[in-house]
Amino acid sequence: MIDIQILRNDVERVKENIKKKFQDHKLQTVDRILEEDSKKRALQGQIDALRAKRNSLSAEIGKLKGQKNGQLSKQEIDIAVDNIKLKVEDINTKIALYEKELDVVDASLKKDMLTIPNFIADEVPIGKDDSENVERKIFLGQPLKEFDLPYHIDILEKVCGIDLESARKATGAGFYYLMGDIARLHSAILSYARDFMINKGFLYCIPPYLLRGEVAKGVLPFEEMDAMMYKIEGEDMYLIGTSEHSILGRYFNTILQEEELPVTITSYSPCFRKEKGAHGLEERGIYRIHQFEKQEMIVLCRPEESNAWFEKMYTYTVELFTSLEIPCRTLECCSGDLGDLKYRSIDVEAWSPRQKKYFEVGSCSNLTDAQARRLGIRYKSKNGNQFLHTLNNTVVAPPRMLIAYVENHVNRDGSINIPKVLQPYMGGNCKIEVK
Repeated sequence: MIDIQILRNDVERVKENIKKKFQDHKLQTVDRILEEDSKKRALQGQIDALRAKRNSLSAEIGKLKGQKNGQLSKQEIDIAVDNIKLKVEDINTKIALYEKELDVVDASLKKDMLTIPNFIADEVPIGKDDSENVERKIFLGQPLKEFDLPYHIDILEKVCGIDLESARKATGAGFYYLMGDIARLHSAILSYARDFMINKGFLYCIPPYLLRGEVAKGVLPFEEMDAMMYKIEGEDMYLIGTSEHSILGRYFNTILQEEELPVTITSYSPCFRKEKGAHGLEERGIYRIHQFEKQEMIVLCRPEESNAWFEKMYTYTVELFTSLEIPCRTLECCSGDLGDLKYRSIDVEAWSPRQKKYFEVGSCSNLTDAQARRLGIRYKSKNGNQFLHTLNNTVVAPPRMLIAYVENHVNRDGSINIPKVLQPYMGGNCKIEVK
């Protein structure tokens, strides 16, 4: 959500940004917003004028009743007061009608404003979709195994670490049972990621896993919310798709003190998503699922600090993956691959030696003040209350990253190596053996 003042004063800039995001169908929405805004201001002007007139008439009643020199008789005063009251009633009727019309116009205006995408950064490459994202840097190269790698499910099954068949019977497609050492590895990775971020100075938080509809609509555009989030039947509640949503809900309609900034939080949560990929062989298994767990990082900061935080945040994910000896790269997302609220995004992709390509394991986004406007999150500065900037980034999201982990650490005999940084979380073991 952008500032409507920008739309009023520089509509061509707004339209050009829409074109860069390849959302030309929204150009007519911009024109409609300007019409709605003009109508809203006209109605508000009429209401304000009527209220001023009503206040003036009310003052006349006070003068009539308070006169002391007896210019008018009591009967004359009563008649004059009654006439004024009739005028006031007529004004109240008109105000009520105008206010009703204003509510309709304002609701439509707010709904349309929520669809206008955030401005993109100058660094963002112009492109239609993720095929035009731009590689920035590779870390730890692109090592290949000296033997044919099995599919990740086969690797996990060989160490008795996953049960998909039972999950299909119990719950359906898109779910899994993690077992034994792989379940422990999954928890170890999350615990390591938690401590990694705590050591970076972030506050650890476990948030609620449900959100009220009002907050859900603030953190996500409606189309994304409808595609991703599970709604609780009969209640205005949604299961979270990521802990970032719940963390931001903590500050819903809140004014922070400037000295409280930046807010830096790392949060753990299970995540629930309706979407399930059907994009070919490489997305079967546990690549896209309905339920997973994630360690996230969230920053709320002053506008002038958000670019620096953005650069810092995605490097934390790279540092974590390289410490786990998983090769990865960073990718600058192009304009057409940015969601409506995103100013800039960097994806972190892990290397798959079996597929001989990278796949996404995390995404760092700067949303500037777009999310804060929707949620009413501000801070008190010397220049008055201002909207702050929000950023989020995936620290690690097993089990997807388990695919990269097992492919890069599996041995010819099917055993899986455990890097030194994870061994304290795995009882000191340096390997997961074949069962």
